[in-house]
Amino acid sequence: MNDPVGTIEELLPEYLGRQRWFAGDAPDAVRIVEHKELEEGFRWMIVDADGARYQVLVGFRPVNQPPEFLYGNENAVLGTVDGTLAFDAVLDADLARSLLARVAPGEKADHVRPIGVEQSHTSLIYDDRLLLKIFRRLHEGPNPEIEITDKLAAAGFAHVAAPLATWTLDDSSHLAVVQPYLVGGAEGWALALTSLRDLYSADYDDPAECGGDFAGEAWRLGEVTAAMHLAMAEVFGIKEGDPEAWASMAEAQLARLEEEDADRERAKEFVDRLRAVENAGSAIRIHGDYHLGQVLRTDTGWFVLDFEGEPARPPEERHLLSSPLQDVAGMMRSFQYAAAVALAERGAADHDELVPLAAAWEGRNRRSFLEGYLRTEGVDALLPNVDDRPIALTAFELDKAIYEVLYERSYRPDWVDIPRAAVAALLEPKDQSSERGPLSLG
Repeated sequence: MNDPVGTIEELLPEYLGRQRWFAGDAPDAVRIVEHKELEEGFRWMIVDADGARYQVLVGFRPVNQPPEFLYGNENAVLGTVDGTLAFDAVLDADLARSLLARVAPGEKADHVRPIGVEQSHTSLIYDDRLLLKIFRRLHEGPNPEIEITDKLAAAGFAHVAAPLATWTLDDSSHLAVVQPYLVGGAEGWALALTSLRDLYSADYDDPAECGGDFAGEAWRLGEVTAAMHLAMAEVFGIKEGDPEAWASMAEAQLARLEEEDADRERAKEFVDRLRAVENAGSAIRIHGDYHLGQVLRTDTGWFVLDFEGEPARPPEERHLLSSPLQDVAGMMRSFQYAAAVALAERGAADHDELVPLAAAWEGRNRRSFLEGYLRTEGVDALLPNVDDRPIALTAFELDKAIYEVLYERSYRPDWVDIPRAAVAALLEPKDQSSERGPLSLG
């Protein structure tokens, strides 16, 4: 095969526009800035697409012999190049095994399978023993997923899958990482939905009476989250929090909403209340995109995954120190999302009847998580004063809910009412005694 780079460059815009890990529609300008033939029929590339860098792995097979693994994966096909079919190499088991050997020399595997595509990476499982995570969107410097999990594990925090091997570009940007595969793990989101489906389909008035009650797991997850924050503070250091930064954050986020999404007068009152906070507690390195889809329950307990932060936020923002309440707020939002999504699955027939159950499930698991979190020795010292915690937690929940409104409006408009309702509820005036009730950190 002749040098395929020029032809591939022509095929890349349409291909990239179909990938979930690419930020946006088909790019206007794509340029291959670095490439290498890893072996015959397997080429590695770094491409510049509208000013952002992405990692692309291309496999080649005869065009008249399309492999079975491409059926149902048409979006992974780039097109025809010099009589061959070019496609995303991670779908080819032989090439995937070759990639493992390159990232982790000496490692071999008989079986390999992809486990879906995230917004910033692609993951492959080898022999149900190893996980290879390929970073698609590349940034200068170390990837937070590798940097953070490596340091947390070294500090004794046992609830992360520590890196076993890494692949880097010029000893700076991480291209891929190999980690232990957590066999038999169940994603927190899936467990929460199972609990809710059980509750909605049974004749219960109280989530505590339901066989699928999630509160015990929520408590344990709160403990693990607190332990993570204590380890983060130890490893990356602490600085004093800044209430003005909270207010500016809320103000900037609220300005991004449309008139239909938020009451402007209430939004102004809320920001004014944030500026009156006297103690913001500590700012530490945090997870940054913490929710039920980022935690995994195994036989040995909860594990925390994916420390890359929210993909839509710029890298420099994801590295900033922040209040641990930002992660706590992310999990609070996830409980509300789970309850609403499981409710939507039921359709309109019994919606009104189940709404109180959804609220009860959310409230019970919020309380359980917060109790597990706050009862962890040492975490109290990282938080704002008790009187300031409710408004601080609300601020971070609001920030996350607005992020969700903007995301859903662009990608899942049928879901936008879930975070929009949360924005309205979070801006609803509350007296201090109400905010320090059972759903608060007070």
